[in-house]
Amino acid sequence: MPRTITLCYRKIIDASSGKAWDKLVFEDTYTEFRLQAQTFNPQQQYRSFGQLLQYAPGAEQLHFLVSAAVRGYLQQLAGLVPDVVDNLGRQFLKFSQFQFEIVNSDLLYKSRHQVAVNFFSEPLLWHDTVGPLLLVSAPGPAAVEGEVLTTMFQLQPFLTIYSLQNPA
Repeated sequence: MPRTITLCYRKIIDASSGKAWDKLVFEDTYTEFRLQAQTFNPQQQYRSFGQLLQYAPGAEQLHFLVSAAVRGYLQQLAGLVPDVVDNLGRQFLKFSQFQFEIVNSDLLYKSRHQVAVNFFSEPLLWHDTVGPLLLVSAPGPAAVEGEVLTTMFQLQPFLTIYSLQNPA
């Protein structure tokens, strides 16, 4: 009986990110960070995100507040996790949840801005491991009754099995 897994892909976006989607997220999250940071830094005494977290009460809310700049871009992904492809080179991994976080930032130096979007996949059935590839399928009645369409992919950097549920 296959086990049910949920995957997590952590996409890091910074000034060196080259893809168009990444650049848009970088620019808009930096703009939003500078705007939202004013609430916690009215005297402009802190420069970095780390300083804000350490000295400005409530600054941990910046993760949530800045995440608003990302939500529209997530819709452009049509529910598919970026950068993760199967062994045929096609995007296949659907995400159902995400978590945004500011890794680092600086109010004066945009080049120090770095964010992460953690994508959590919809559940998958893990049937087997063939060499370095995981053989998975979407859960559903066909997965129990007979022939099932499968996907094979390799774990890559920043992609991990987030949760595992053994069959009952």
